[in-house]
This record gives sequence, C-alpha cells and structure tokens, in this order.
Amino acid sequence: MKKKVQPEIENNLGALRRKRGFSAAGLAKAVGISRQTVYAIEAGSYIPNTTAALRLAHALEVKMEELFALPGKLPAGDSLVESVTFLPGAEPAQTGQPVELCRTGKTLFASTPSPAPWYFPPSDAVVASAAAGKGEVRVYDPEGGFGNRLLMAGCDPGISVLARHARLAGVELVLAHRNSSQALELLKQGCVHVAGTHLRDEATGQSNLPQIGRTFPKSSVAVISFAVWEAGIVMARGNPKAVRGVEDFARRGIRMVNREPGSGSRLLLDSHLRRLKIDSRRVRGYRDLAAGHLAAAWQVRSGAVDCCIATRAASRLFGLDFIPLVSERYDLAMRRRELDSPPVQLVLDILNRASFRRELESIGGYDARTAGQRLL
Repeated sequence: MKKKVQPEIENNLGALRRKRGFSAAGLAKAVGISRQTVYAIEAGSYIPNTTAALRLAHALEVKMEELFALPGKLPAGDSLVESVTFLPGAEPAQTGQPVELCRTGKTLFASTPSPAPWYFPPSDAVVASAAAGKGEVRVYDPEGGFGNRLLMAGCDPGISVLARHARLAGVELVLAHRNSSQALELLKQGCVHVAGTHLRDEATGQSNLPQIGRTFPKSSVAVISFAVWEAGIVMARGNPKAVRGVEDFARRGIRMVNREPGSGSRLLLDSHLRRLKIDSRRVRGYRDLAAGHLAAAWQVRSGAVDCCIATRAASRLFGLDFIPLVSERYDLAMRRRELDSPPVQLVLDILNRASFRRELESIGGYDARTAGQRLL
C-alpha cells in the first residue's frame, strides 16, 4: 500500500473560498492565477509563492496564518493544555469554568472569576440632570471622541469576548444589556447600531429570521451569525433538588427565577409549559424576574432559587449544573446601510478569526463555526 505523503504546507483555501462565495475561476481571476492552480493549491499538490499567497489572503480577507499553516500546527478548534496553580482563597474550580491566567515568578496562576463583579463599570461621564428620557452628563474628557464606537444591544454575555477583540483592533463596542425583543426594537427606532437576538420561532423552529422579517421592512436589515449556543435549565451544583426537566418546576419545594417578557429564555420556558399543560401559576417564582442569563444564574449560585432558564455558558461561569433544552442561534442584526462602515467591517472580520472563535467556544456551550456568516 502506498504511504500517504504529509504535505509541506497545509491550507484552508477550499473552505474559505466557498465561505466567501468565490468560485475557483472567480478567485483565480481576482488573484491573477489559473483555475487549475487554485485546485492544485487546495489539493495540497502545489505550494504558491509568497506573492500569490498574499494575494489569496487579501482576496479572501483573512490573515496568512488562517490560510496556510505548517503540518501539525494547532487547529483552530483545539487548545493548548497548560499546568497551573489555582489562586488560593476561592471555591474549588469546576471543569469547564473560565479562568484568567497570569505568571508570577515561575508559577502560572489561574484565577477563577468572582461570582459577582466587584469593580466599577467603564464610563465616560456622570449624569448631571435627567428628566423624561433626556438630560445632561458631565464628561470626564472633553477632548474625547466617540466616533469609533458601535452601540450594541443584546443579552448574550459572550458579546464581551467580541468587545475585547474589537478594542484591541481599535474599535469600541458600547454594550447595552437588553433582551432580544428590546434589542430589535431599539434597532428599529435607530437607537443602536447592532441588535443581538435569540428568538426561536415556535411554528418553524427557526432562529431569529422569522421575527426579524415581521419587524423590519424587506431588505432593510442584514443578519450575521454570532454563534450557536445551548439553552436549558441551570441548577445548583450536584442538583440537590433532583430537577430533571421543566415539569419539575411545578413540584413542591422548587423555586425558580424567570426572565422578563420578550426575552428568548422566557419564550422558551413558556413554550415548554404550554406543551406540558402546566399553568404558570403553579410555578413558584414565575413572576420573579432576573435581567439576563448571568443575573438568573447568579440567583441559583447564591441559593436564592433552585433553578432558572439560561445558557450553558452561564452555568459554567458559576460552576453550576445544566440540562440542555434546545440549541439555538444567536445572531447580530444591523441596518444594511451601515454594513460598509469601517467599525462594522472590522467587527465582521473579527467574527471570522480563529482566535476569537477559539476563545468563545472555550467558554462552553458555544459553537462558533458559523460566526460571521451572513444569513440575510
């Protein structure tokens, strides 16, 4: 049997070409090479020179290392495993829980996150006066500009990962926490640049596109995939109340915290209650609200309630147990007229970067393979 020869250079040309919507002939024309050369590179039988490689990367709007790599180089979805010492003074770390790393002397320490933020949030000004939705603020830096910013409304904590990557690239995302319905309404009113949403259409099972089609005029909005996540039941570690499904929410001795009307989590819960023919009045805590996935999971973590509906990522952050109910897509909606603006283009580029996807997926419960794909 003939032994397969390991290529000198591995490439991701075929997948990236198809993702960007190029035919082999179209890409060849854009780069100035033949169609046969494109196929040969994709097959690994031909290694392009530096000029052709740079032109390919430019045409596909990716970095060279995303297009070509040495054999055995760490794949985009894998992670490097390091030995660490957990910083003393915190509760024992749980598998899947995100940590921050810092080397002190010769020791690499891992710090588990605080269950609740203990720092002041970022700000540019303080309120001087406010009335009826208008007011004045006292700005810290009168010379500061706010032009290279995007205002983004949504409820996914994973957007903070995108914000960190964008900040390093020179664009600031101002994140406003709103549920999916509120975020879309703010986009409709022209109040924000981007709306994050996870509204699952019960009739079709589709994520977001049916609701966006009902909310906005045709062809006025672009929809970009952010990630696919798991939503489900979050419970205390070890599941001491033996919660097995939404049907247990009506059991005696079980108390939950709910999300506000219009949120994707609330719609998911209500859908299951209807299917199970459970009156919401039988569910203790149904009218008690938490504003966000992390806020709801924190109430479980603190012992105030027994369970909630949130994402797997939220459960992992606090070291809680999780029962998946559905996989759904979280999308970013924006006005089509703003797609060509430099800040938006940079954000779209980041969504396609392997480093961003790897970090988002490592948090847990996210599948970022479709990140950056335009859906509408």
